[in-house]
This record gives sequence, C-alpha cells and structure tokens, in this order.
Amino acid sequence: MSDSLVTGGGGFIGLAIVRELRRQGRKVRVFGRHRYPAAEAAGAVCVQGDIRAAAAVSRAVEGCSSVFHVAAKAGIWGSCDEYQGINVIGTRNVLAACREHKIQALVHTSTPSVVFDGHDIEGGGETLPYASRPLCHYAATKIIAEQEVLQANDGRLRTAAIRPHLVWGPGDTNLIPRLLARGREGSLRIVGDGQNRVDIAYIDNVAHAHLLAEENLRGSGTAAGKAFFIGQQEPVRLWPWINGLFARMNVSPVTKQISLEKAKAVGWLLEKVYAALKIEREPKMTRFLAEQLAMSHWFSKQQAETLLGYQEQVSTEEGLERLTAWLRQDKVEVG
Repeated sequence: MSDSLVTGGGGFIGLAIVRELRRQGRKVRVFGRHRYPAAEAAGAVCVQGDIRAAAAVSRAVEGCSSVFHVAAKAGIWGSCDEYQGINVIGTRNVLAACREHKIQALVHTSTPSVVFDGHDIEGGGETLPYASRPLCHYAATKIIAEQEVLQANDGRLRTAAIRPHLVWGPGDTNLIPRLLARGREGSLRIVGDGQNRVDIAYIDNVAHAHLLAEENLRGSGTAAGKAFFIGQQEPVRLWPWINGLFARMNVSPVTKQISLEKAKAVGWLLEKVYAALKIEREPKMTRFLAEQLAMSHWFSKQQAETLLGYQEQVSTEEGLERLTAWLRQDKVEVG
C-alpha cells in the first residue's frame, strides 16, 4: 500500500492518527511547517511546507493513496486572514492536490462547532444545519472547509468529515493543561447553572474513527460525502467532570459561578478591547467561549456507528485513569 499523508501530523490528533497507522504497519508521511520528532520516532517521514502553498501541498500528496487532512488553525482568537489562509485556502490546496494525484480517500478533521449556533444541542445528528452566526473565525472557516470537502466528493475522490468534540487524553498540549493552569490560579468560573452536558472524545477513539472512515472510503464508500459526530458513548456534565479531574490532580474545585448573560457581556467587552489594542493572546472570556461553557452540546453517534462501525475503544473512566497517570508521570506544565 502506498503512503498515507497526514497533514498536521505533529499535532495532538494528527500524531495519534500517525501512531495508529504505524501500529497497523502502514507507511506514513507527515506534512507540516516543521519536522516532528515524535512523528519521526513513530516511523513517519516528515515533509516540511506551508499548507497555504499549493505547490508544497502537491509535492507532499504525490505518491500517496489516502490523505488525512488534520492541519488547522484552532483556538477562538486571532487574525481572520490567518484562519482563512490555513483553514480555507489550505483545505482547497489539499483538495486540488488530491484531484491532481488521483487520491481515492480524503478524511477531513472537522469540529461540532460548525453547527453550534448559540443554543443547547441535545442528541442532535448530522442533519443539523451549519451555524448561521458563528462567533469566532475558527468556526466560520471550518464551516467553509467542511462544506467544500464534502461537496468535492465524487466518483474519483471520496471524502468524509470527522467531527470530534473536546478531544482529550495523554499528549494533549491545549485543553487539559490550560484547564489545570486556570484551575490552579483560581480564575475559572462555572458559567450558567453548571448542569450542561457535553460530548468529550478520548484521543484514541478519535484516531480510531478517522481510520474507520478511511477504510470505508476505500471500500463500500457508504460514508462518502458525509460528516460524523464522534465522542464518548455518553456525554458528561461538564463542570462535575472538570472538578472530578481537578480532584485527581489535587486542584481545588471550581465553585464560583457567573451567569451566561454576564459572561457574554464580559466576553464582548474583552473582544472589543483586545481587537482595538491588537492584543494577540486569547482573552480569558469571549462570547463563543461563554456559550460553550454554559450550554449543552452533545450529539447522536448513530451515523458513525451505522456507517463506520464506530464504538468507543477507551471508556471515559479508563481515559481518565490514563490521562491522570500521564499528567503525573510526565509532570505536564499546568501552571
């Protein structure tokens, strides 16, 4: 089998996909701005380049049989041009390279944020419409990217999008370390009534779903042109789950609360101030973050279960055990 390319293969999700491909004995190529020692240690070949440069993307794709497009600018703050360049132009470059080199299967890493429109979502499926008023550049550009990937599906190039929610586990350099850092400094507040339920997705389950999608696209193709929500078997109540993790790490629980309305007002003000002063670091609160922290957003996995055969490989409890062991063993910087 020819190489599989993983764009963004040095990141949290990308590296997990690389390791799973290598575990199966597959040849893997990683495309990104740098060389990634962890990917190379897993046996992947790193190809350096900018996802916004069409020629560089084409060279990386040449000779591959499938592509996992994971590279993206994440987060909820930053230049619109940068989000547009990486998430939209970069995705268009990947699509063009796939067509040029006759790639059969393209699995795109998307996000449930593409359908989050400021309202509770409880058990919604893939028929949910795209958000009409995304509150951050990340969500807005990921909507465009996913739409174009799925619209590109045809008889020559099969495409699918995976929408993992709140990805966590050993190796995380963003979500969990930031939560722990803010917990230690005492700056977290429960937004809303603290009863909202959300999907979370353990990293191994996310990688597993990506490979299931690729297998389907190479085979029956019943997943072609479709998106799939991915998460644990059951959603969690966000704030009790966070406090449960904090208890494991000897961090004081979050007890102070703020209403959603007040949090959104604070977020709106900080957005205006940071934009006016051209502050690059992310505000501690934005309107999008306030809604995410206060509202329920969990999804039906039926389409992934039916078409991909997806089932969680690692339970939430087992994932917490593994995460806690990693945090303690590796002495991850948490504040």
